[in-house]
Amino acid sequence: MSKISSLPNVAALDVDRHAAPVAMKTRLFAKRSVRPGEHFGAPGQGSAAGIASATVAALLLLWFLVSNAGWVKPLFLPTPQAVIEKFLLVATEGFAGATLLEHTLTSLSRVMGAFALACVTAIPIGVMMGVSRVARGLFDPPIEFYRPLPPLAYLPMVIIWFGIGEFSKVYLIFLAIFAPMAIAARSGVRSVSIEQIHAAYSMGATRLQVIRHVILKSALPEIFTGMRIGIGVGWTTLVAGEMVASTRGLGFMVLNAAEFLASDVVIMGIIVIGLFAFAFDLMMRHFEKVLVPWKGKV
Repeated sequence: MSKISSLPNVAALDVDRHAAPVAMKTRLFAKRSVRPGEHFGAPGQGSAAGIASATVAALLLLWFLVSNAGWVKPLFLPTPQAVIEKFLLVATEGFAGATLLEHTLTSLSRVMGAFALACVTAIPIGVMMGVSRVARGLFDPPIEFYRPLPPLAYLPMVIIWFGIGEFSKVYLIFLAIFAPMAIAARSGVRSVSIEQIHAAYSMGATRLQVIRHVILKSALPEIFTGMRIGIGVGWTTLVAGEMVASTRGLGFMVLNAAEFLASDVVIMGIIVIGLFAFAFDLMMRHFEKVLVPWKGKV
């Protein structure tokens, strides 16, 4: 009798064997907790990485088909293979007296130098414009006056004032970046909830504490947006800055290649500039997520 009772329960084992897949299926297809706004559908919710990848692949495939089929002459649209070959050639042997790395480092130093100078000047001035009517009266008219002007419009004056050296190129890019960053900082300050400011004052905060702990933190999303716009404008202004008396740089390389109708080098330079601009934009997005985790949640 004891031997019979010690044998495993066959029916129980059979039930467990059938219950395990059911339990796993239940866990896999169980309804997850609903995130804020998910039930009604938040605007722009969801990842677009798959769609973006498919779009890029479709554009590259279209470029490959059109150029290799001979529908467009190579002078106007070279094949991707020709652009890749030219990329390797310029990277190793160089173009217009410098390799691709030297051109890239020169342009990076100009854009990032102008961007850093704009960060330490435009953001404080934008914040002051938002919190002080005196600062707004002093800085708003000149910024709003030159902001719509294209860089090529005031390039001659920059050359007359500062010559054709390296400073004039960096200063031209700095002017292009400064306006959108200052306006974004001012807009961020002006969008701060007045209830938060009153609450801070009622708890005994000083004016500097309110600016530092309430206004600046609330304005950070707008400031990061201005920085992203500014770095993009800086890259677009790079070509204009390298038009005059330049011997190196991605913009100079593109302009020099255009004079000789080297469309493969032109497209290669455009792709390199676009990739760097996109990489910096992704970097700014990452910093924004880390430093402003509350954006879109309050």
